[in-house]
Amino acid sequence: MDWHQLWEIVSTPDNVPIVALVPLLIIFTYMAVKQARANDELIAELETNPSLAKTHHRKTWPFRPGWQKEVHVWPFLLRIEFLAAIIVTAVLMVWSITLNAPLEEPSNPNVTMNPAKAPWYFLGLQEMLVYFDPWIAGVVMPTLIIVGLMAVPYIDTNPLGSGYYTLRQRRFALGTFAFGFLFLWVLMILIGTFIRGPGWQWFWPGQTWDHNRLIYEVNRDLPDLFGITSNLGKAVFGAIIVGGYYLVGGLLIFAFFRRYQPKDYRRMSLLQYSVMVFFWLTMVALPLKMAIRLTMHIKYVWITPYFNI
Repeated sequence: MDWHQLWEIVSTPDNVPIVALVPLLIIFTYMAVKQARANDELIAELETNPSLAKTHHRKTWPFRPGWQKEVHVWPFLLRIEFLAAIIVTAVLMVWSITLNAPLEEPSNPNVTMNPAKAPWYFLGLQEMLVYFDPWIAGVVMPTLIIVGLMAVPYIDTNPLGSGYYTLRQRRFALGTFAFGFLFLWVLMILIGTFIRGPGWQWFWPGQTWDHNRLIYEVNRDLPDLFGITSNLGKAVFGAIIVGGYYLVGGLLIFAFFRRYQPKDYRRMSLLQYSVMVFFWLTMVALPLKMAIRLTMHIKYVWITPYFNI
């Protein structure tokens, strides 16, 4: 195991932000969960005391007995912002002095870097190029991400959790966000940074990045496993698989909402529910496609003359 090379990869100046990203995410996620659990305990207490619930807010701070009833901008907010600005400025100064800017030699069209990687914030999209056609990974997927985020305020009908942290009242929404951000976005960036080596091959942490490494892996399409060879047969088979995925997935989400989120289900119109199901199943389809590609070497599920998925 070449741990020395792993340290070189981790300590590269342009990888330092990603290394710092991991503990910061852990810290702030822990703080948010801790505050949400405290609020959930308070909510449970207010539900058993109707008289207190009439005059109390769902936040644990600053409404406890003996705590301050008002929070003024000065000195509370401005003092914290001023200290945060000083700390961030000091960190950036130390960072810029101790680490060299990750600038390289002028571009040479005759020499291509190996591995050639995008900036860290685009590595998730670059990793998706392994599993989808370029126009899907580079155009369709980013567009769906933006449109999906724009649609959230219109399809989220739960009025609770506005202005305070809570896990109990926002299970589905928080679970979906955590899955989409932490697993699909952050994890893809980490894979593209530390796992993908020369030739965009998969190297586990500690493995030597061998530029001469060759891997004999024959990719195949899902219809090939069933002996389907004609173009029309592949297109029809893929349409059945993709349509069945959305149909079965939609029924499972329907059963989940009817049993565990009945209030949210009753608040949603057919259009809101359909949009939510489409985006949620599309988001889940990404790790499923990654899994079958990495384990079974399945390149495409649906093959047509116009697009491949």
